[in-house]
Amino acid sequence: MEHYVIVGAGQAGQALAGKLRAEGFDGAITLMGAEDAPPYQRPPLSKAYLLGEMARERLYLRPEAWYGENGIALRLGRQAVRLDAAGRKLTLANGEVIGFDKLALTTGARPRRLPEAMGGGLEGVYTMRSLADADAIAHEFAPGRHLLVVGGGYIGLEAAAVARKMGLEVTLLEAAQRVLQRVAAPPTADYFRDLHRRHGVTIREQTALARLDGEGRFASAVLADGTEIAADFAVLGIGIEPDIALAAEAGLRLDNGIACDEFGETSVPGIYAAGDCAAFPHGGDMLRLESVGNAIDMAEAVARNMLGAGEPYRPKPWFWSDQYNVKLQIAGLHLGHDHTITRPGAEGAVSVWYYAGDRLIAVDAMNDPRAYMVGKRLIEAGRSPDPALVADPATELKSLMAA
Repeated sequence: MEHYVIVGAGQAGQALAGKLRAEGFDGAITLMGAEDAPPYQRPPLSKAYLLGEMARERLYLRPEAWYGENGIALRLGRQAVRLDAAGRKLTLANGEVIGFDKLALTTGARPRRLPEAMGGGLEGVYTMRSLADADAIAHEFAPGRHLLVVGGGYIGLEAAAVARKMGLEVTLLEAAQRVLQRVAAPPTADYFRDLHRRHGVTIREQTALARLDGEGRFASAVLADGTEIAADFAVLGIGIEPDIALAAEAGLRLDNGIACDEFGETSVPGIYAAGDCAAFPHGGDMLRLESVGNAIDMAEAVARNMLGAGEPYRPKPWFWSDQYNVKLQIAGLHLGHDHTITRPGAEGAVSVWYYAGDRLIAVDAMNDPRAYMVGKRLIEAGRSPDPALVADPATELKSLMAA
């Protein structure tokens, strides 16, 4: 009986295991993860779960019984530390050795931390990536306390929104020229900066951090200009990096993550990768997407290809973020855009449409699900409406499909 092993029990790992069974694979499947919790959703951790609006069990992607019912050996708290690619063996931290016929790496990503010299190891300095992170930080969110957020990306802004909803004072530092600089155009950044400021968040852009200070526990941030900001605790939202340690040690090719071909196979035949850790060919570059949508779609494509489908993975990127009463929905990839069109919607909704030349490549929709859906369909169909029609609020969104 063939044995397929999946290392990384997150969104991608669970989707891959489930798809193998759905496609009729009748061999053995082992899904292992370093965390003690079964595969769970990450996006609600910094929102509904932290707010107490979602119970722990509701985070789980499947009930624990589902794995046994589908013949999937779920092995939690198991850290793979060595991959013998040629010998088809994995060594775990406890010394156990597991053989496999095919392997999928769905190891995800790790949050970036500040170095010890900058105070990254102080008590009261947190990242927000795992269930353990959310549980560890929950007691800090008490009304009247002061949270310092380092980083103005989506993770940092979501943490700031939750803290304000819970009655905390919030200061957010962003070293770049503006918030969301890497992931969104200025109109979207302007929208969210204004939203947070209206909710009482102090946002300081172009503000470099020298270090976090404190005697054992974080007490203040010292800026590059010497200014000191006192706070009760800090959340780091300075990005994530793919978890490539196992692949690197085994000698797999790396390029912006674990390098895969268009079928999700790595440089070693029979070893695949999917999700946040995996980079695949796209437009002449190696693209790595950090999203739930990509984790699911790529994992399911890889599962089919492990079974011999030979289907190239073609991403259909989509993302979302919830902040206060605003739902941001993103379709497509804004990389390479040269201009944007801002379209007002009903009741304060707004959407930002990204063009590369005359080609529509992405849409950011704030409280505008219709703009998101129309934009997504246009992008997937390879159609690009006249920017003048998009900008005109009198233009019916549905008519753009026929334009």
